[in-house]
Amino acid sequence: MRPIWFDKASETVQVIDQRFLPHKLSIKNLMTVDDTIHAIKEMVVRGAPLIGATGALGVYISLVQEKNKGADNDYLVSECKRLKDARPTAMNLFWGVDRVLSAALTQDNYKARIKAALEEALKIIEEEAVNCQKIGEYGLPIIEDISKKKKGEPVNILTHCNAGWLACIEYGTATAPIYTAFDNNINVHVWVDETRPLNQGSRLTAWELGKHGVNHTIITDNAGGHIMQHGRVDLVIVGTDRTTRAGDVANKIGTYLKALAAKDNNIPFYVALPSSTFDWDITDGIADIPIEERDPDEIRYVQGLCNGKIEKVLVPPETSHAANHAFDVTPARLVTGFITERGVCRATESDILSLFPDKKQDKRIRYDAGNV
Repeated sequence: MRPIWFDKASETVQVIDQRFLPHKLSIKNLMTVDDTIHAIKEMVVRGAPLIGATGALGVYISLVQEKNKGADNDYLVSECKRLKDARPTAMNLFWGVDRVLSAALTQDNYKARIKAALEEALKIIEEEAVNCQKIGEYGLPIIEDISKKKKGEPVNILTHCNAGWLACIEYGTATAPIYTAFDNNINVHVWVDETRPLNQGSRLTAWELGKHGVNHTIITDNAGGHIMQHGRVDLVIVGTDRTTRAGDVANKIGTYLKALAAKDNNIPFYVALPSSTFDWDITDGIADIPIEERDPDEIRYVQGLCNGKIEKVLVPPETSHAANHAFDVTPARLVTGFITERGVCRATESDILSLFPDKKQDKRIRYDAGNV
């Protein structure tokens, strides 16, 4: 099963509503751009590659929804801008929307435009699935080397948030090397950060790993440094929502602290990502990557299963304020390397561009209403 798909029979985009996992599997139809924006904003879908795929199909949806204005370029561009504004940090969203928009704008005929948009969006989904499979293949030797040194003892891998198939169509980014190693009979054990405030580690990553049969243990977010100090982590692999061409990494809040702890304990810290997550326009992640601040109620309330029902409970005093920063930036100097669909490289601009020489002069296509 994938977290997003196009149902040919009903000609409808459908997604898994990840807000209710692991306790309830719910499918949601995306019929309008407003539906799509809501799904992206409210974490029905989440994870950079999946957000990109959802935005890509959102362009198709904008062309077929009831209030569509046919082949009006300005209207189409404005709807795409609304899609891109849904979340500010994830690079894949802008990339996916602009790529499908560009394909649609090559067609003057309305029906041809719809066909081009759908084909390009579905092409993106398939490409991202293949890219994640390749990330698993390129990441496998890293885990194999550790396994050999440990003479078959479990390779203990720490990950943060959910960078699995739920976030990435198939395989995942950070989880792809783990699944590949497991499928190659390597003894792996995963430390799963709970990843507050929405517990995407304990809810989603743990669910995924359990379904695949991978040995794992859920820990509090703040336990990572402790188990690193005591030699219980061999490797850290995380995903990313946007990475600069110079190697700075924006990922779920708390990633920076894990990178610091890994550096202090001489533990390799790898970031797994497809090329669609690189922002080729910027080099300074701390200065230039916008950090999303979300609803403080995500911190104030905790969701879980109670007597067979999914419930939310308030944790702090009702009058206490909360600040909900969704991401942080890990400087390139703390990153051992990147695992991409083209191979593994160090977190430097020269090494990144050695894998992606075609991106040396790459600039993001930007569309504005009235200027297409």
